[in-house]
Amino acid sequence: MRLFAATRNAGKQREIRRVLEAAGHAVVFPDEAGLYEDIQESLLENADTFEGNARRKADYFVRRSGLPTFADDSGLEVLSLNGAPGVRSRRFAAVEGPVHQVDAANNRELLRRLLGAAAARRRARFRCVIAFQLRPDAPPAIFEGAATGTILEEPRGHDGFGYDPLFLSDDLGVTFAEATAEEKDRVSHRGRALAALVAALGGPG
Repeated sequence: MRLFAATRNAGKQREIRRVLEAAGHAVVFPDEAGLYEDIQESLLENADTFEGNARRKADYFVRRSGLPTFADDSGLEVLSLNGAPGVRSRRFAAVEGPVHQVDAANNRELLRRLLGAAAARRRARFRCVIAFQLRPDAPPAIFEGAATGTILEEPRGHDGFGYDPLFLSDDLGVTFAEATAEEKDRVSHRGRALAALVAALGGPG
């Protein structure tokens, strides 16, 4: 099946392409389909939940692309911060600019809020919710994935993106930024949500 993936995030695109193409599905992203960002798209992610944002993005892009479409919304939830940054993970530090600068600012803000916190207060999980819509008039199917870990006091590793250098994975014993792509895809929140989507699609398209 040829699937439209409703994300412009380069890190997410790499992970999605790896998982979907390995399962035999072709995947296309907005810029590849000639769908460039407009004002309406920039206002989509204003829901209070990951599922709400994923649903809004899937509905918007299935109408624009004309293809079976899925959208994910994901983020980091730190238990002692009452689930923050949560749906505001990408906007946690309220900084605009190139992705690497935004990621660095978000990581600094997270470390600032956890400064001096004991390990028990650094427990966290990544969550991902995917909404898949076969066509504009079809109800979305929802798939979820989660990964638990601990937020470190300083970053480790040079791969991944976002909060990966600070997230020590319970499954791997290393940060997502230290893990190989294959290791991360196997246990990450997005990898698990994508695996659920692939299972529902029923194998190679």
